[in-house]
Amino acid sequence: MSKAPKAFAKSADKFKKDKSGKPNSSKAKPNRTPHFYGIHAVTALLKHRPQDALALFVQLREDGATSQTHDDIMRLAKDVGVSVQMTHKDKLAELCDSHQHQGVVVSARAPKLYDESDLVALCDKADALFLVLDQITDAHNLGACLRSASAMGVDAVIIPKHQSVSITPTVAKVSVGAAEVIPLVAVTNLARSLDVLKKSGVFVFGTALDETAKPLYDCDFSGKVAIIMGSEGDGMRRLTREYCDTLVYIPMADNPDRPQSLNVSVATGMALYEVTRQRAK
Repeated sequence: MSKAPKAFAKSADKFKKDKSGKPNSSKAKPNRTPHFYGIHAVTALLKHRPQDALALFVQLREDGATSQTHDDIMRLAKDVGVSVQMTHKDKLAELCDSHQHQGVVVSARAPKLYDESDLVALCDKADALFLVLDQITDAHNLGACLRSASAMGVDAVIIPKHQSVSITPTVAKVSVGAAEVIPLVAVTNLARSLDVLKKSGVFVFGTALDETAKPLYDCDFSGKVAIIMGSEGDGMRRLTREYCDTLVYIPMADNPDRPQSLNVSVATGMALYEVTRQRAK
């Protein structure tokens, strides 16, 4: 195991913030190892891949006390052989470049991603469910999509390797631990990967605001299914769309003043819920 970083000295008086309220990365030393943060994300990482964790940093309070939640996380870290260091709140924010750390930050290697070679095996399940995200570049959206996917029983999430955000500490935090438990498949060629799914018996639904699309609740989501969600701005790419067996849309209220589209993570949750609802019958 790699040696843990040395204990940090007080740095609150030196710590600066930029206009957005985030730590000023130009004054901080570059981090080659990601720093994951947030109670759920850190707990999930220590439970599911402790071998990748290098050191845990926990907020040092002025009164020297710790919360029960922090105590539990420190105990978990020590049980799996991860060193624990107490440090100050501002230093934690500097480490992970966020003030939303909830008092815990873990230095850890990035998680292993699956690739195209794993798709056939993932299709073995008779009712396999895949979520395909075409060019989702916002970390908060990907994190929220992973959270919904895990809650709704998705077997794997597929993203393009070069046109999507990957598992960053922000994604892990927003996913509240889901990023550590749901397989994420990063593929070089999304169209080719969809072809692999289809040849393995997966029926592909693509979401689109199109006159040929069917209402979500009129579709049959039994068997092996993939749901494709496109980016908020452009939707699915043309080639991705060509691999869809059916286009679907989420019906909305007949109100001219309503928003004309939904946030992609919200739409993802609604689509996956309909799949789960049908399968529960």
